[in-house]
Amino acid sequence: MTAVASTPLLAFLERLQKTALATFGLPDFDPKFYVDLSLKSDLAAVERAFAALPRSPDGSVRVKDLEKFIADHFGDAGADMVPARPADFVPEPEGFLPRVKNPAVRAWALEVHALWRDLSRRVDDAVREQPDRHTLLPLPGPVIIPGSRFREVYYWDSYWVIRGLLASKMYVTAKSIVNNLVYLLNTYGHVLNGARVYYTNRSQPPLLSSMIRAIYEKTHDVKFVEESLLALRKEHGFWTSGLHQITVQDRECSHNLSRYYAMWDKPRPESFTIDEESASNISSSSEKQKFYREVASTAESGWDFSTRWMRNPEDITTLATTSILPVDLNIYILRMELDIAFFEEIAGNPSIAKHFLEAAKAREKAVSTVFWNERMGQWLDYWLGDSSSCMEGQHWDAANQNQKVFASNFIPLWINVFNSDKTLVEKVVKSLRSSGLLHNAGIATSLTNSSQQWDFPNGWAPLQHMIAEGLARSGSSEARSLAEDIVIRWIRTNYVAYKKTRAMHEKYDVQKCGEFGGGGEYVHQTGFGWSNGVVLAFLEEFGWPEDRQIDCQ
Repeated sequence: MTAVASTPLLAFLERLQKTALATFGLPDFDPKFYVDLSLKSDLAAVERAFAALPRSPDGSVRVKDLEKFIADHFGDAGADMVPARPADFVPEPEGFLPRVKNPAVRAWALEVHALWRDLSRRVDDAVREQPDRHTLLPLPGPVIIPGSRFREVYYWDSYWVIRGLLASKMYVTAKSIVNNLVYLLNTYGHVLNGARVYYTNRSQPPLLSSMIRAIYEKTHDVKFVEESLLALRKEHGFWTSGLHQITVQDRECSHNLSRYYAMWDKPRPESFTIDEESASNISSSSEKQKFYREVASTAESGWDFSTRWMRNPEDITTLATTSILPVDLNIYILRMELDIAFFEEIAGNPSIAKHFLEAAKAREKAVSTVFWNERMGQWLDYWLGDSSSCMEGQHWDAANQNQKVFASNFIPLWINVFNSDKTLVEKVVKSLRSSGLLHNAGIATSLTNSSQQWDFPNGWAPLQHMIAEGLARSGSSEARSLAEDIVIRWIRTNYVAYKKTRAMHEKYDVQKCGEFGGGGEYVHQTGFGWSNGVVLAFLEEFGWPEDRQIDCQ
């Protein structure tokens, strides 16, 4: 695995980012803005103009000088992603959300549906013609972006975007997103975190097979599945080899499991100034490199950032993501193995299907052995010992399970392997009810209020969806009832927040119905791809009766 997340343009934009921080200062400084700028002319000429700017001793430039320099030499951040009206968008699709009977909810759902048109983009032709002037990567077709500062396609966001697009009957757009992700996978050896040069050093939670499976279940397009198979096998190899794979030994056998591990040991370009500041008190250069690797690996997890990955919840420099076997990552890979086995059968490759089915059975056993905690009724992340960096086998020890409660402890419910076990589901439902995660407006991400965005009191659409969908599909009436309760609370908070702000939000405060979330290293974002997708997917599956109140209770 090689990282190419550095180019002459990106190195210059990192310098520009640092100068901008010194010049403009905080608050609301967003370092990502500067690495998303595209050049109007050759880099050498822009660098000469930058060097000629008069500077103060602290390296800052006069505000008006820097503003003029940026306006003269760069296009707006994100201007190289241009609006693209989706070919399959209609204002009200035929058969749209038939179970939504409440007129107010239906009208709102159509407004959320209309956001696909607003979030649809394609890469401008200039990116292909002059790639050295852009950090954006060329893509073969249109995509749906999350929104606000997230101006490009993102990997795991796209699964819930696609679930929403399928509810909107936008199958062509859904397939286009997958085709773009497959293009990135074939080009770089893994699906990138996002379609920018600076994201090539890492992936994100691997849900490509889940996207393809969801599309297949709606369209039964065998050709679409067959065309994706080689790429899916390649992705499986990425996550089950090299530094991503760890072996844990118990008394009976060895278990192969996966972890997040970014190939990067420098500040993230999109957060260069933030990472440098975080590492400023680390004296050793090798310890700084280790910290930067942990930061990038945490970004690969999608949970950036959370006390889930920290040895000390109050100190971000104690991030240790590469020392953790995460429950949810291994569930995504187990689902991938089951999906590939299913697809290979469809494609007429029974021997390959058998291989992936065996891999899935081995991972299922590993998940049950390494992560399951009978006393808590949850699956717990597993901390690795020091030998993980040496690729030696780990010896399983119950004391290495992380006993803290996170929403991720319940993600195994999402797949049939676990939600089909009635006795297990009953234990997990009881555990979830008493976990402290269930609140007025949804499932909290953790129980720790740390000011990190993947912690309490924030709730995120993907976590609500996976847990509620797993509960609903379990066959247990009690689990289905809990799922409906979660869904009602989540839809209400999204609706009320939308009515107040006229926007869908990236995350919500689960303590207060109708309030969006906060924390983290950037200001709150709207748009918002996966929130839109989960609302539409929930409304399609669960509906909304005419007489059910939609306002906060």
